[in-house]
Amino acid sequence: MKILTFIILLFSTMSNAQDFANFGKYQKQNQEIKSKNTTPNSVLMGDSITEGWFATDPEFFTKNNFVGRGIGGQVTSQMLLRFREDVILLKPKRVIILAGTNDIAENQGPISLDKVFGNIVSMVELAKENQIKVVLCSALPASDFPWRKGMMPADKVIALNQMIKDYAQKNKITYIDYHTPLKDDKNGLPKEIAEDGIHPNKLGYEKMEAILMKNLK
Repeated sequence: MKILTFIILLFSTMSNAQDFANFGKYQKQNQEIKSKNTTPNSVLMGDSITEGWFATDPEFFTKNNFVGRGIGGQVTSQMLLRFREDVILLKPKRVIILAGTNDIAENQGPISLDKVFGNIVSMVELAKENQIKVVLCSALPASDFPWRKGMMPADKVIALNQMIKDYAQKNKITYIDYHTPLKDDKNGLPKEIAEDGIHPNKLGYEKMEAILMKNLK
């Protein structure tokens, strides 16, 4: 898992001015899904946490007819740009959005929580307009970022999650709270489920899977 995390972080630091949203990442896989005329049960939209999830436990995705569309290092602005290509055009029954960590890490520069939240809401509105059910997830606990030390993100993560939760409840959207059951005493991820404090290992993803499936059922 440490090697996987390193690879994801390495690619997240590589700038591609020609493809800011990284449309090319899943272009081939998207074409395959559309050519088979199949309908995914759910698309999981996210960043390295979602990308690493599929890499660590692909069986979870295949057995549930889930499609992973996570890209390491991405912020919500990038996810919003590729939402049409990686979600809408696949015509899934549901989209499961897990986002916000890299915005708080300022991967693409400083951004207010209101704007991060706004990007998430825009994804929700696009999904609803296309008759795709939405599930909103809390950002995972984070007490520090290994690639950007000293930012003290824990309280910002909690604040963003509260905004997402309030919006979900107001709009009758399923909300998945990963934060409460996974956090340690510093409002971060314990090492036993995330060696670097950000990216879950196999045990961490198994805990997330149990939380997600319980709420979906």
